[in-house]
Amino acid sequence: MAGRVIVITSGKGGVGKTTTSANIGSALAKSGHSVVLIDTDTGLRNLDLLLGLENRIVYTLVDVVEERCKLKQALVKDKKNPNLCMIAAAQTRDKSSVNAEQLKKITDKLKKDYDFVIVDCPAGIEQGFQTAIAGATEAIVVTTPEVSAVRDADRIIGLLEAAEGIESYKLLINRVRPDMIKSDDMMSIEDVENILSCQKIGIIPEDTGIITSTNKGEPIVYNEKALAGKAYINVARRIVGEDVPFLDIDEPKNLIGKFKKFLSGLTRGKE
Repeated sequence: MAGRVIVITSGKGGVGKTTTSANIGSALAKSGHSVVLIDTDTGLRNLDLLLGLENRIVYTLVDVVEERCKLKQALVKDKKNPNLCMIAAAQTRDKSSVNAEQLKKITDKLKKDYDFVIVDCPAGIEQGFQTAIAGATEAIVVTTPEVSAVRDADRIIGLLEAAEGIESYKLLINRVRPDMIKSDDMMSIEDVENILSCQKIGIIPEDTGIITSTNKGEPIVYNEKALAGKAYINVARRIVGEDVPFLDIDEPKNLIGKFKKFLSGLTRGKE
């Protein structure tokens, strides 16, 4: 049975596509699935940094396309997980260096050997986007609860609906801050869902641990205490068909917070 090809996209830059790709790929590999991640952001590669593999890159996606190496030679094995590998983007070329037909040929080959091929899409809706979605049948649209990001996600969803090969797409809402939602400084999950009319696959809370994990080159799914790590693991579980409830990211995580919640419940009871 052929593997699944999933593109991680957004429209707007800076919403966490590459972090999402690295963490979903790592979580799927952790649970025993064979995974290959492809960085298609030619000229601005970052996926190798998030996985701590920047010193292992010899060949890139462009080298494969231009036949300077075989596909297997461009695959870089993850240090932590033998089930995971990646193909890096070229830093010194532009997005026209790889076209849709070429990428589809590569994903078609890879899905014969891997359970999942995850394509990290560049920002924007130009050629880079069209190339990245070419070999995929599924998409995960990443947005943050900000008006500009949601508007760009809406545009991407329209393009995915019009794309021939995309059979399904789901929404991942990143960097959610319950305190800002409560004070009406951030759109709520329901607001985002209603605007985009798209089934959600993940809600990822804002987590300072993401910065630390990025700097260390180690996806946050390896940190069992991190709430964002748990949320990404749950996304991976939903991808493989498990029915996993969404985390209550508003739940107080310390004794003082729980005590305050308990007291406020008592106060409400007296009113």
